Amino acid sequence: MNGGPLAKLAELGLSLPETAAPVASYLPAVQSGQHVYVSGQLPMLDGKLLATGKVGGGISAEQAKELAQRCALNALAAVDALVGLENVVKVVKVTGFVASAPGFTGQPGVINGASDLFGTVFGEAGRHARSAVGVAELPLDAPVEVEVIFEVG
Repeated sequence: MNGGPLAKLAELGLSLPETAAPVASYLPAVQSGQHVYVSGQLPMLDGKLLATGKVGGGISAEQAKELAQRCALNALAAVDALVGLENVVKVVKVTGFVASAPGFTGQPGVINGASDLFGTVFGEAGRHARSAVGVAELPLDAPVEVEVIFEVG
């Protein structure tokens, strides 16, 4: 079994989507030195948001975890389009934002959807520093948003 990131995604039944178009004035990803900074990715598929609303309200924590995985997959597409996924050396930092209903405190479990995907795709190199933050609102009423810093070589 091939251990490359694209092969790992295929084993999971996943493929890289087209890079999501920015919803404002920014680039999907920017390289500076040995790092690629991926802008916050929403759970978009084919140009459409997969869900809207608050986690712990209309969106369950389990559904939000799946949406966070979609955000991570979109981040992988952004880094692939810029430098090629095979050039990722390490997932350095993941920041996850969860649009949270009052009283919802399960943000870390939601963002595990992204973290777990990176761990599966990159193995030890997918282990990273992370923040999981509850927020009142996200762009387009998205339930989750994930931004990532990758080291590339």
